Amino acid sequence: MAQHERHDDAAEVTPLGQRLLPLCEDLERAIEAMTALARSGTRRVRLALPTGFSPFFAERMAAFRKACPGIGLDLTSGSRPVDLRHGEADLAVRIGIVVDETLVARKLCVSGWSLYASRVYLDRLPVDPRRLSGHEIIGFHDSLAGVPGARWVEAYGKGATIVFRVAEMTEMLAAALGGAGLAAMPCMLAEPEPRMVRLTPDILGSHPVSLVYRREIGDEAPVRAVIRFVTAVVRDHAALIGG
Repeated sequence: MAQHERHDDAAEVTPLGQRLLPLCEDLERAIEAMTALARSGTRRVRLALPTGFSPFFAERMAAFRKACPGIGLDLTSGSRPVDLRHGEADLAVRIGIVVDETLVARKLCVSGWSLYASRVYLDRLPVDPRRLSGHEIIGFHDSLAGVPGARWVEAYGKGATIVFRVAEMTEMLAAALGGAGLAAMPCMLAEPEPRMVRLTPDILGSHPVSLVYRREIGDEAPVRAVIRFVTAVVRDHAALIGG
């Protein structure tokens, strides 16, 4: 079907052409962006991180850029696992068991969880971690029901009151710092914060931390460089992550 009609030797865009024009313009911009990227010699690699991991990488980015000037590393962070098979990222640091056999998973370390409270909360209500009845606990959104902290609260939080539920660990840390309640959370988030007090030396739960990527991109030189970088950064912080 023609996208233009001629009337008196003048070209006029048809209704179909009018609908296709914005798509063509978007395609043209995308081609220009890809061409510019190719000319610059930069290969961008997208890395997805769990909540709390970004500071580990931020402090090492300058060194990585100096060592690998041809690689642009794009970082995203959050509790929702990205869909690697559908191209949401190239690589992901993932917490928990990886069951997708189409993906390569390299175990890096173990993430430990423990029970914490802020000094504000403890000034109001001293805690015996063996008896939580009567205390207030920050709970977990259904999307985090499988994490070690949520399972521990389910098993040992009888008699305590769930004051509210969070979907991000950064939200839990902020709430705990404000004195909202006890928090069963990753040690790597709570330990660096001087206003948080660890209530038990025990690790209440743990799960593996892995670097995950699609098998077909594992041989690309820029991806291999990022794999080495991620592996070094996470293993350098393994003691803090493990609790």
